[in-house]
Amino acid sequence: MEQTNKPHRKTKDKKKVQSQGHNPKAFAFSGPGRLRKQAQRSHDVKERKFHVPVIDRTPDEPPPIVVVVAGPPGTGKTTLIRSLVRRYTKNSLTEVNGPVTVVAGKRRRITFFECGNDLNSMIDLAKIADLVLLMIDGNYGFEMETMELLNILSSHEFPRILGITTHLDLFKKQSTLRDSKKKLKRRFWTEVYQGAKLFYLSGVINGRYPDREILNLSRFISVMKFRPLKWRNEHFYMLADRMVDLTHPAEIENNPNIDRQIALYGYVRGTAIPATGAKVHIPGVGDTTIVEIEANADPCPTPYFEKLQADSGKAKRRTRLDEKQKLIYAPMSDVGGVLVDKDAVYIDVPTNSFSEDRATGIGEQMVVDLQKSTEKLDSGLSAAQFQLFSDSIPKTIENLEPSEPESDLDEELSDSDSVLSQDNGRTTLRKANLSGGSSRIEELDDDEYDELDDADEIDEIQYDIDPEDESDTDADLKWKSGLAEKAQSQFLNQSKPKTLVKLIYDTDYPADIVVKRWHSPEMEEDDEEADLNDNDDIFLKKKSSNILETDDAVIDKSRPDYPDLSNWQSIFSRIAARFLTGKLKDDKDGDDGSDEELYDDFEDLEANGDEERNSGSEESSDDEDDEDEEGDDEESQDEDSENEEKDDTKPIEEDIETLREKNARKKELLKLKFEEEEDVFGVDEFGDENETYDTWHDAQKAKIAKQLEINKAELEDLDDDMRARLQGYTAGMYVRIVLHHIPCEFVKYFDPKFPVIIGGLTMNEEKFGFLQARLKRHRWHKKILKSNDPLIISLGWRRFQTLPIYTTSDSRTRNRMLKYTPEHMHCFANFYGPLVSPNTGFCAVQSVSKENMSGSFRIAATGVILQVDCDIPVVKKLKLVGAPYKVYKKTAFIKDMFNSALEVAKFEGAPIKTVSGIRGQVKRALSKPEGCFRATFEDKIIMSDIVILRAYYTIHPRKYCNPVTSLLLEDKLNWKGMRRTGEVRVQEQILTPQNEDSRYRKIERSERKFNPLRVPKALQANLPFKSQIHAMRPKKHESYLERRAVVVDAEEQKARQLMQELVTLRNEKAAIRQKKAEEKRKEHFKQVTKREQLRAEKQRERKKEYFAEHGKR
Repeated sequence: MEQTNKPHRKTKDKKKVQSQGHNPKAFAFSGPGRLRKQAQRSHDVKERKFHVPVIDRTPDEPPPIVVVVAGPPGTGKTTLIRSLVRRYTKNSLTEVNGPVTVVAGKRRRITFFECGNDLNSMIDLAKIADLVLLMIDGNYGFEMETMELLNILSSHEFPRILGITTHLDLFKKQSTLRDSKKKLKRRFWTEVYQGAKLFYLSGVINGRYPDREILNLSRFISVMKFRPLKWRNEHFYMLADRMVDLTHPAEIENNPNIDRQIALYGYVRGTAIPATGAKVHIPGVGDTTIVEIEANADPCPTPYFEKLQADSGKAKRRTRLDEKQKLIYAPMSDVGGVLVDKDAVYIDVPTNSFSEDRATGIGEQMVVDLQKSTEKLDSGLSAAQFQLFSDSIPKTIENLEPSEPESDLDEELSDSDSVLSQDNGRTTLRKANLSGGSSRIEELDDDEYDELDDADEIDEIQYDIDPEDESDTDADLKWKSGLAEKAQSQFLNQSKPKTLVKLIYDTDYPADIVVKRWHSPEMEEDDEEADLNDNDDIFLKKKSSNILETDDAVIDKSRPDYPDLSNWQSIFSRIAARFLTGKLKDDKDGDDGSDEELYDDFEDLEANGDEERNSGSEESSDDEDDEDEEGDDEESQDEDSENEEKDDTKPIEEDIETLREKNARKKELLKLKFEEEEDVFGVDEFGDENETYDTWHDAQKAKIAKQLEINKAELEDLDDDMRARLQGYTAGMYVRIVLHHIPCEFVKYFDPKFPVIIGGLTMNEEKFGFLQARLKRHRWHKKILKSNDPLIISLGWRRFQTLPIYTTSDSRTRNRMLKYTPEHMHCFANFYGPLVSPNTGFCAVQSVSKENMSGSFRIAATGVILQVDCDIPVVKKLKLVGAPYKVYKKTAFIKDMFNSALEVAKFEGAPIKTVSGIRGQVKRALSKPEGCFRATFEDKIIMSDIVILRAYYTIHPRKYCNPVTSLLLEDKLNWKGMRRTGEVRVQEQILTPQNEDSRYRKIERSERKFNPLRVPKALQANLPFKSQIHAMRPKKHESYLERRAVVVDAEEQKARQLMQELVTLRNEKAAIRQKKAEEKRKEHFKQVTKREQLRAEKQRERKKEYFAEHGKR
């Protein structure tokens, strides 16, 4: 029978993929996990770029970038500066002293400064450096000075750092060089940040580094960007590149130790310097006040700034020789053949073929003539000749004609008809000719005579003239008609308000001159014209100062009598309307053109007061909230009084409802404003609603930029003087600062190799008080720090020595004093010093003297300020110990803790504790014995317990703040302050005092004997059987086992003998083996000693060769 199977089902046709529509599988990600990580990384990179928006106050012409070249001695700092200066300016420096400013690009300048190895220079330059070129000896590695500088920089906001390794040509193998570079780079990244740039410089060629390597370094410096740092963005500062002593030589000769007046020059950095009264601090000198400040021409301008000056049409600076090639400014170095010293200026003629007999050029000939001169400068003045014109006769001092006296009026004033004369290029009144008549005129001062500018004033002067002459002069004086009206109109002109601001705020004129010029504005014009024509006065004959004297009969009717007006109204009240605090008038100029100042106020009694009411309504519409504003006249005051009477009749409830409605409207507007800020942060806050931003960060940056533009636009229309008075001297300006009362040692021992920094102080930083800081001892400092030991702290611009007290927070309830700083953790420090803003970092050292250098790490601690000007109580734990002399159930009498009942009363209710942990409380004092008290406890204590009362004693830090005045010393590397206690004991050979209570003694405790437990027989009889005390009776005789003797048999005796012999043989072999090992050890020690001697000899030879080769650098 054939097998039949069920047929298979017919296969269905596959559905075709839709040709239309979106296929999600076609656009799926192949690796979702990888995509998520990639997206997360991209967002992390984006977020890492965000910083808190900071206001960048850098002006259009920024100051030079401060580049500090630092590193250990012998790493090539001076060579690097010479190479970079050669690259930028094509000039070679033989000696680098002080700041060296060069032009590095169209809009960038760089100031190089070589940092010494002392702590004072490193600390000061770390506060102003924009970029630090950290020199590292690639053949030696990182040295202690490098790590100290990195920690100082991290405490002062960590500016940009660029590592430069040198001495790489000393490596013989390339593999060793590569490994050394990798090791240095990893170590440098650990100290700075991952990816920090590290340059490699090979050997020195012709006293400079290779040009290609210096070119790469200079390009990297030229394009580097700098983020504004918080401290420098809030303070102004200046690095002085020039110092001049302004003290009079006669005063120095009379008293060599007199305080000096000096002038410091430099570029302003940071914020603007106020025009007057700015408080500054010079690190190494002390606090002082800027007496005078003025802007000078930029000695090293950028091409962009010069182009702006040329386009604006401002006066160009005086052109000097080879000024276009002058791209460097270093007054303390020998650049350009000119060396500015504190005593003289040295000029170097850079030529090998120079000869005095063949001096080419006028300048060289003048210098040679001055050197050959043996006479003093004033001795040749008597024989000097002066020739004004080429065809005139030369004149000397002897044959000069003396000025004619003013008393000869007949010859001096010959022309009676002429009233005007031209002496100094302008039209002035001539003195009257008094010939032919008896004169009754007395002499006047020059100023008083100049005030008589009008002919009417001359006419009022009374003369005694003959009648014949009087009739002849009447026809000539017709032009004087109506001069009183003209003088009155001139008096009421607008010349006074135009110059009032300059008169009030210009400190160059005293108060009497200001008032005099306010009375007579034409006097100011005359003085200005006289100042312009000062150079022309040498061509005119000098006149005597005495011209005429005032007389009681001389009266000027054309102007008011100022003494009388002063009695009616003071000068200051008359000009009060010119100020913001005064009452403004209706017109814009502040003067309605009326004659009220001359003829008093008049009131129109026929007016109906409509105009005054209208004016009052206009004034009130400007400010509706100001209900206390006074009226301008009596009618407005009457109306106000009437309104007040009407208001009094209104019910009080209506006033309350009105105030509530106003407050509700204000709250609603404020709420809407907050909602707008929360919802739409991207809308421009300055009115441009169309401009939105994607992120809050962009919106804040745009807000800051817009505000800077507004500030700049407000100050653009002002002139330079007014802008300096309002805004101050901004960053980028080259200024001259005059300081008074500077110690003479600063000038005597001035050294340009040490930086002179002028740091601005805010109003809060001028005060001193107690500060609390979070501090941590540096892990590389070899000793822990002790409380009340002197410590030198670098905080803000200052370096000062203080006595800190270290504390810790005890359960956040009290600040408990620590005797020493803890290991590997932070603590608090309380000390007295200058106040700064919180969150300001600082670093601390124990000594800045070079003599105290022990080769160890010098940075003792770093920290940050937490609170300022605060009185934080610091307490010290004090344990009072007592012992009980009577013990009850839960009460005990304690002795040896207090000395009197008064002390016990002070501590009533205080908690106490035993050594075993039983807590208690002080109750009351006992009458006898004195100082004992009753205390209660949680449980019964025993007589051997020790009772402890934990108290806290308040400690106050000492008010000690000694500034580090290193710039006032001749040896600036060895400033010494207060010595530590250990240093005093070592130097004075004083033994450490030993406190008897602090000594560690051996404690001998007697063994306690416990008495046996005795139970009464009556109690034992009543006890149940399980609780019965089972006591065995003492034995009278020994038992059988105790009396049986132990006898060793023969087999056991042989075994014991055998074991003893084996042990003896083993000990003998061990002794022989140990003796041989000791001999081998001695032989090995001899060989090792011989090898060490050979190695030390070779090392000594290598050192000699190395220092013989490298010691000449």
